[in-house]
Amino acid sequence: MRACLICLERTKGAVEHHTACIERLFGTSVLPTLDFELGDLYAVAAQMAGKMSISGVQEKVSLRLSPDKSRLDVAETGGRYILKPEPSRYSALPQNEHASMCIASIVEIETPPFGLIRLKDGALTYIIKRFDRLDHGTKLQVEDFCQLGEKPLREKYEGSAELCVRILRKYASEPLLEISKLYRLLLFGWWIANGDMHLKNFSLLTLPDTTRRLSPAYDLVCTQLAIPGDDGLALPMGGRNKKFTRRDWLDFGGYCGIPKKAVERIVASQIGALEVSIGIIDRSFLPEKKKKEYEKIVREHTAVLVAESS
Repeated sequence: MRACLICLERTKGAVEHHTACIERLFGTSVLPTLDFELGDLYAVAAQMAGKMSISGVQEKVSLRLSPDKSRLDVAETGGRYILKPEPSRYSALPQNEHASMCIASIVEIETPPFGLIRLKDGALTYIIKRFDRLDHGTKLQVEDFCQLGEKPLREKYEGSAELCVRILRKYASEPLLEISKLYRLLLFGWWIANGDMHLKNFSLLTLPDTTRRLSPAYDLVCTQLAIPGDDGLALPMGGRNKKFTRRDWLDFGGYCGIPKKAVERIVASQIGALEVSIGIIDRSFLPEKKKKEYEKIVREHTAVLVAESS
């Protein structure tokens, strides 16, 4: 038995993807081909750097499905998918992001369709469907929190969790609903030791009916697996970025304006997700050593949330 490269649930025999998972990600029952090896993608990503409307330091390639949906083609403009090969600097990052995004669904964090696919040389690469494109190709307006906070890109780390809350209070159509989603996402980011949730990793999405809401989550990784010792949040909360307690998270929920019982339910949900999340980590395609490290992180952070609950 092996795990599906998209949902991480068990598959039968040598099957690597459930048909239903392929359909959900690509809209076809047969996995599209990707005619690249890992080295090829580095060259393509270098050519695309600065040309695509996606940012960040990790190598990325924009793709679109061919008209018959049989293959994935490079697309400098109008791409529907973002492909992230294993970066030259950090090992197993596609597997890390994939596992982290799978775990996010356990605590009801909305994500776009995503998964892992193999290149011609067998290397695993992470792929995610863009959430800012409608099926007929219309592009939705997306504004990251750097833009909304009127900060230049170089200041994407110059913010705070409280600033993110104030941005949603000012711009979201239903502020309390979106702030509750943000709270859940920030708590989850700390829980998985994601030290790179900066202002550009949060966005406001404007829907066709002009509703402005928090975008689906993206770039969720356990950065501590890639950078040992990276145990702090990118954006401080309450004036600091590490050594948080359960009380800190409850107090931040109060700052958010979320009712106390609702905050306690969100925290309880994160605590309750531990064992299922460990199962996901165990079935993931991370190296065994990194699986053990990831499990240790989430167990320790769960213990912090439990410590003061009695």
